[in-house]
Amino acid sequence: VAAYFCPPSIFAAFAVFSAAASFVSIPALMRLEAVFFRSNARYELALAFRLASASGAVFLGLAAVALLLIVQLGWLPPAIGLIFFLSLAARIVLRLLWAEATAEGDFRAIGNSNLVQAIVQPLLMLVLIGVFGPKALALFLADALGHCAAALYILARRSGSILTLAHPRLWSLRGLAWGLARWSDAPRILLPSALLSFGFTTAPLLALPYAENPLLAAQVALAMRLLDMPTQMYGTVSGPLVMNGLRAQSGPGRRSWIRWAMLGLAAAAIGVFLPIAIGAHQFDSIFDGSKWSGLGEVIAVMTLFYAGIALFNPLHDIAASSRTTAWQLASHAIALVAIVATILWFGN
Repeated sequence: VAAYFCPPSIFAAFAVFSAAASFVSIPALMRLEAVFFRSNARYELALAFRLASASGAVFLGLAAVALLLIVQLGWLPPAIGLIFFLSLAARIVLRLLWAEATAEGDFRAIGNSNLVQAIVQPLLMLVLIGVFGPKALALFLADALGHCAAALYILARRSGSILTLAHPRLWSLRGLAWGLARWSDAPRILLPSALLSFGFTTAPLLALPYAENPLLAAQVALAMRLLDMPTQMYGTVSGPLVMNGLRAQSGPGRRSWIRWAMLGLAAAAIGVFLPIAIGAHQFDSIFDGSKWSGLGEVIAVMTLFYAGIALFNPLHDIAASSRTTAWQLASHAIALVAIVATILWFGN
């Protein structure tokens, strides 16, 4: 509905804004949320949670200073800077609390927070388009407020557990330093790995500057927004279930369990995305003669990509719990180099 009211270029700008906020939020917790699943000991979860919270707070402070400087230099309008900070803060809180709720097995909190965002964000998008007109600002603000609503919900829902894990009496610099030394591979290996993986998961955005057709660039951006929904639905169901189950596994059966989980995830990804690809291709003709002509074909092609991304996300988190995290970093670097080389080789 928003695409009906907005020109295609708006969605290209929105895709860049969303990707930028997601990318900047990755290093905030130094990937310490990944260590929540390395054991089922609650004292380790509590220490890792406090360490990740401290990292997120420091990062947000630095991000606020950086954004103020960028606004003062005139590189970014103040309103966009404030909206970006809100979206960034909400994403960081959600990343931390989703990981905590997953470790504790509170799947209802995760699902409901996604439901809150799914209801609030699109409705706000339409209201803000009515207030500000079909401008990128309306989509940016809807994104920020949608994430804020989800963050506030899960914060209220998990407040009791969070207070237990991060009670003021439990904090100490010595404990934080010990935890950082114990899980040093999180900022040293898992964080660069996550940043590299984000690079190839946003490969369509990397390719947009090479699209000489502005309409094609906008269609790719809109397809990404549309396919984010089934990808998020898949991740909301599969990710918490698999990671919570993994946390309970130990001994020689852990590797066998992971193999079967991977096969199940692959079958589920095919079951979700194959009908979308077929449907988009079959109904492509309904866009003929409109400003979105050809969108169905673009969605069908992008569906293949997003099926891989949906499957990749839980496997990425599983690999972060292994003892050979350096291989994860290497594989992500190879994938990113291969994709960038392919984009440059085609050149259009």
